[in-house]
Amino acid sequence: MDSHPHGTAPHRVDLVVYPGFKALEAVGPMSVFDYANVHLRRHGRPEGYAVRVAAAQAGPVRSDTLMALEATHTLADLERQGAGCTVLLVGSRDIEQVLAASADLVAWAARVAPRVARMIALCSGSFFLAEAGLLDGRRAATHWSVASLLRQRYPAIEVDADAIYVRDGHLWTSAGVTAGIDLALAVVEEDFGHDLALEVARDLVMYLKRPGGQSQFSVQLASQRTGHRDIQAVQNWVLEHLPEPMPITVLAARAAMSERHFRRIFQQETGQTPSAFVESARLEGARRLLESQASLPLKTVAARVGLGSEQALRHLVVRHLGITPQAYRERFGGPARR
Repeated sequence: MDSHPHGTAPHRVDLVVYPGFKALEAVGPMSVFDYANVHLRRHGRPEGYAVRVAAAQAGPVRSDTLMALEATHTLADLERQGAGCTVLLVGSRDIEQVLAASADLVAWAARVAPRVARMIALCSGSFFLAEAGLLDGRRAATHWSVASLLRQRYPAIEVDADAIYVRDGHLWTSAGVTAGIDLALAVVEEDFGHDLALEVARDLVMYLKRPGGQSQFSVQLASQRTGHRDIQAVQNWVLEHLPEPMPITVLAARAAMSERHFRRIFQQETGQTPSAFVESARLEGARRLLESQASLPLKTVAARVGLGSEQALRHLVVRHLGITPQAYRERFGGPARR
């Protein structure tokens, strides 16, 4: 939306922390909302967000780092006053231990959630909402390392272990750490439009404002996790030369292996075939171009990622994402560049 979501009054965001909360998950979204205010002022508009830090007790709350945040409000204050328009619950490195000691926070979330515009759980913070029963019958995201635990403990939840963030009604959940920034940018976009969210993303030097449906695992990260030097070198070459033909003969030769041996080692090291990795790399490259360059012809997008035609691009995107390249661009892309 282009106008202020709540007249001239700032949209209140209550950031809920507790001892051992993940510092980056709190500071990242706080920075997004702060930069949003900066850009709104530059455009001659009133500030859009008033962020408050809340905890069980007022005062400094130590994070998982040397940093602490000063809680200016208590959970009881929020409940008496009416919790903010948006509530953010951050995650913890040891969520099982924290959850076992947080019955009061879980009960508070259960009481407050129906009264707020948005209840957001970042990373393993989704366990608080799950324990409160708020996510039953809904889709939810969390950090990939605890996705199986969330699914095991709360079988009524449809856990999306791969999503950057998930919105199901007024409940939002995100993947780990920096994904909270992506979610906060999505909130800004919902409240004030795509252009403002993109301005904030540029301030934060975000390479790309990722939509929620994107995977937690990019092909770049996948290549960084590969331990075999020769296989990693091939992966990096693929990522840097997407427009070029990539038959198995070429890839195997770059690794100085026979085709049979290369296939076996590649699968062993990466969990996928060489052709599957190339396809994933081309799909991710296509998505980036569709999201960031709205005026680029689809046949040019196809050529830049090594697909022979616009039809081949369409086939790849529809098969993996369930929508056409044009529909994906309309949903996730920015305005056309002039």
